Amino acid sequence: MSIQTAPPQPTAVRPEARKGRSPQRLSDTQRTLLLTGLCFAALLGTDLRAWSSVGLGGFDLGIFDQGVRGYAHFGLPVSTLKYFHHEFPPGFSLLGDHFSPILALLAPLYWVWDDPRSLLLGQALLFAAGVPLVRRISDHAFAAAEPVVRRRARDLAGLVFGLGWPLLVASQVGFHEVGFAVPLTLLMLERGMAREYRPVVLAAVLLCCTKEDMGLVVAAYGLVLLWRGRGSAAARTARQTGGWLLVSGLATTAITVQWAIPTMGGEPGYYWHYDAVGPNAPAAALHVLTDPLVLLRAATDQTLKPLLLLWLFGTLFLLPLRSATALCAVPLLAERILSSNPNHWSVARHYDAFLWPILLTATIEVLGRLHGRGRPRRVQWLGIGLAGVSLATAVPLGLAELAIPSQWSPGPRQVTLLKATALIPDGAWVEADNQIAPRLTARDHVVLVDQTPRGCEYVLIRSLGRSFPFATDQQQRDRIRLLLAHGYRQVWGSNGVVLLHRWQSEPVPGEHVPVPGGKPVQDVVPADVGHNLFEG
Repeated sequence: MSIQTAPPQPTAVRPEARKGRSPQRLSDTQRTLLLTGLCFAALLGTDLRAWSSVGLGGFDLGIFDQGVRGYAHFGLPVSTLKYFHHEFPPGFSLLGDHFSPILALLAPLYWVWDDPRSLLLGQALLFAAGVPLVRRISDHAFAAAEPVVRRRARDLAGLVFGLGWPLLVASQVGFHEVGFAVPLTLLMLERGMAREYRPVVLAAVLLCCTKEDMGLVVAAYGLVLLWRGRGSAAARTARQTGGWLLVSGLATTAITVQWAIPTMGGEPGYYWHYDAVGPNAPAAALHVLTDPLVLLRAATDQTLKPLLLLWLFGTLFLLPLRSATALCAVPLLAERILSSNPNHWSVARHYDAFLWPILLTATIEVLGRLHGRGRPRRVQWLGIGLAGVSLATAVPLGLAELAIPSQWSPGPRQVTLLKATALIPDGAWVEADNQIAPRLTARDHVVLVDQTPRGCEYVLIRSLGRSFPFATDQQQRDRIRLLLAHGYRQVWGSNGVVLLHRWQSEPVPGEHVPVPGGKPVQDVVPADVGHNLFEG
């Protein structure tokens, strides 16, 4: 009797194997690198497009270039653009403007490439460093989800963050302290989600070195940790850390504003723009205690203020409002919607980039909770919708210009400004048009040409096309006539751009340079500036 065995069945061969290839799927590390590289390329491209089109001004790229250049030469971050224009006394450094000692970490970039674009490169790198952190935040939020869901959530979160319109807008307007604030805020929030509180404290300390008001964000996150650690013996470390962040964050802001900034030549209340609430912080606090509705009145006295809130939260489907993390955004939002300065009301500047890591983290947390409550389809459609809205807003607010060749080229007047700079010798003192100032800060002593003559050797100014800080073209033409009548002569002029050279020592009426004990002045914002949500 023989035993019959069934013949072996043929194994199904996948098409990839038949072609001699094995299927490949990007690893998580590769996905992270890909998204990080995409973010870096988009943001650096946005920076360089603005630079190549001569769209970045002395305020603020030139200011930071002068300041970080000071650090690179082992000195204080002194900016003649800033302290001459605002009449700060000699000895004033940028630490007396905003307390941002962390900017010294960018000094080594100047040892490699002595150019203002080093700052743009550094900011793009710092923003891109947030992509891995956002992906880890998503991993924490979707910890209980299936691997495929977690992978998709990580990818979507990284994409939405990296191509987010707040980062694109911040890149379009040059360099600011927000470059450090974004990754440090993400690190603080991510380590808090991982319950690793020593890195939370480290990130909080570095945030307080980024800008004086970031201490308020740290304090708010302390409240979040206290809230989340309530009623649980296992969360004792969270409560202790939260209490420490709350107290130290508030104390750091108070100390930097009241002591550190004045020590560096600044004034404690220089950026107080809250006249509707009170003339100073103590008076405002008393006013709020006696009349709490003053906050509502100040937050709604301009149409753009509620529209700003609607835009920020509406583009995220109001989801951040369902997370305690959103509390960290309250100090930054209050600074803007209670302000009487129109520059704070639009989304055309870098301010929203400070909020972006907070609001996006809160959104991811809410989506993770919804998925954990058995609503995967709802989360899927919300995620797709958020990605669609994010990319749809990013295109007109920055991405589209990257693909338009003409947006990379300077206009006729900008070309003329560039030609004029070639006629200015190295090492000269120059009063320069705001838009061209960053092209001179690497080789000259540059101050901003404004309504006050400074007696510099060269003056580069426009007669057509209003430039900050002038309110009208006529003011610029009046300034040119005044200089020509008192010791200056025109050495070059074309297309509404004039280069003047001082050839006589005749004093100019109104000529003034900052002196010890002088009182800093504020800019008067022109009536047509800052009153459009999407324009500066």
